[in-house]
Amino acid sequence: MTKLGSRSGSQILRTFLPAQTVDLRGDIYRVDEWSAPSPIDVDSELVRWSLLNEIAVWSANDKDSGMAGDLLRRVPVEVVELDERRGVTVERYPRVWLCRACKRIGKSEDARCKCGKRAWGQLHFVGVHECGAITEPWIRRCPQHDDVQVVIPKSAKAADIKFVCPTCRTETMQGQGLGHGRKCACGDGNVRWNVHKARMVYVPRGMVLINPPRPEHRESLKLAGGSRKALVWVVEGLTAGRPADVAAKQTRKDLVGQLISNGMAPDIAEQMADLAEAGGQLAVAGDHPVDRLSTARREVAERVAVDIAMALAESRTPTTALRAPEPHDPLERRYREAYPPALRRAGIDGLDLVDRFPVLNAMYGYTRGDDDPSKCRLVPFRRKRSGYRLYGNLAETEAFLIRLDPVRVATWLSGRGHRLPGWTSESTDALAARVAILESAVIPTKRDDPKVESVGSDVLKLIHTYAHRFIRQTAVFAGIERDALSEYLVPEHLGFFVYAAARGDFVLGGMQAVFESNLDDLLTAFVDAEHRCPLDPGCSIGSGACTACVHLGEPSCRFFNRFLDRSVLFGKDGYLRTTVSAR
Repeated sequence: MTKLGSRSGSQILRTFLPAQTVDLRGDIYRVDEWSAPSPIDVDSELVRWSLLNEIAVWSANDKDSGMAGDLLRRVPVEVVELDERRGVTVERYPRVWLCRACKRIGKSEDARCKCGKRAWGQLHFVGVHECGAITEPWIRRCPQHDDVQVVIPKSAKAADIKFVCPTCRTETMQGQGLGHGRKCACGDGNVRWNVHKARMVYVPRGMVLINPPRPEHRESLKLAGGSRKALVWVVEGLTAGRPADVAAKQTRKDLVGQLISNGMAPDIAEQMADLAEAGGQLAVAGDHPVDRLSTARREVAERVAVDIAMALAESRTPTTALRAPEPHDPLERRYREAYPPALRRAGIDGLDLVDRFPVLNAMYGYTRGDDDPSKCRLVPFRRKRSGYRLYGNLAETEAFLIRLDPVRVATWLSGRGHRLPGWTSESTDALAARVAILESAVIPTKRDDPKVESVGSDVLKLIHTYAHRFIRQTAVFAGIERDALSEYLVPEHLGFFVYAAARGDFVLGGMQAVFESNLDDLLTAFVDAEHRCPLDPGCSIGSGACTACVHLGEPSCRFFNRFLDRSVLFGKDGYLRTTVSAR
């Protein structure tokens, strides 16, 4: 086996996936497989649920290749990471040999060209179809001389390529040599031709999950009271150190599950639950405001709350826990006198440093051709036996968790004409505001129309725009590349994580240094730094966000730079212009 080169794990995760074409040493190859990849220990239920949400837009159009049905039937799903010693196996593709010297099209890479050289490259065009198929060009040769030469145009259009006989100069075909009008083998339309590195040839599809590095964290949460306890912990503002410290009773379901997981027989567990219920030891409907949430909204809220709990399971340092080494240290005064007003002015309810943020990037498939899920078929990665395989990269990195002030958000939403049942503009109850927003805000998916107005759409625009501006400012203060930071949104709970991605020139410790030394300066710049766009008024008239003011690189933003608008922060009635009464 010949070694053709080396790449970092993060590069391989996005650019060396199965069936993807790549450039190596001046030649074109197609990835066959990752050689003996290593399994990643993941929460299979979390992965399954996340996949169903990710592929829902293809499933709705019957373009998911049956993946949703398989997941609901609980077929096996595994997540693997690269074994750097074994690497990735590839094969030459397309096998259309182009002489680098005279531009003849050859029949075999093993034979010499008629010009006498043996310097075969490849024609860099391939044909693809929305069903996921890829095919090689077919080139008609001169029937008299059995020869053909390509005339490469200055444009990159396949239709502009000419093929001529180098002997008689007869044109064998123009625009058709790549198979113009060729039907796809699936029978549903024609193959389209493009250079092999064009975006439409291969679009990897992936997701980002919070995956605790130790499975016992999730088990500990179950023992502490499960998803309800996590939800109560989050809506109460993370005032307790962890969900287990929250003074909230277990539900009957959680208690029975806990007892069974400890080895107790189900019938005995039910009897124990009866006793606990009779003694008033279990939560009943109405015990806590979260119990008033509708079933659908509570399920979503609990899942996101569990996400937050798992992200903070390894480590968490809120700004309120910062202490200087000496009582008279200038930093101590800064923590007590400068940090709190800076946080309030920026509309932040809490900001935590997470120095071991467990993030999993996982690629589950790809599409070809049109980017519209109603027109292109998702091709999921499959295991050789049965089920599905996700290619991933699990990392622990630094992160900030930023949570916006729920009363200020509710006040801002009311000012935009939204009604939040269970909350009034005169109220200063943060818990009531959180629950009201959870019930009212159905967060759109990343492919929904941003122009459709709703409570959920406005909340997402606020959280997403805030995250992008925060990342831009953090990059400046930490002295790192902007693309080295990524977002993980939890808009249901009015928050987001900013974490150091496993790529770029990021220096571990940069976020901690900002957190411990000049976070107040960062927040002041967030509020006061220039917020107008160099492309105004065009940008403001349009979507209110563009590459010059708010957008981030694609790997850093999971929402394709959609649901962004500077006016939600800095407009006349923007969030940062909203005032609330003292609590």
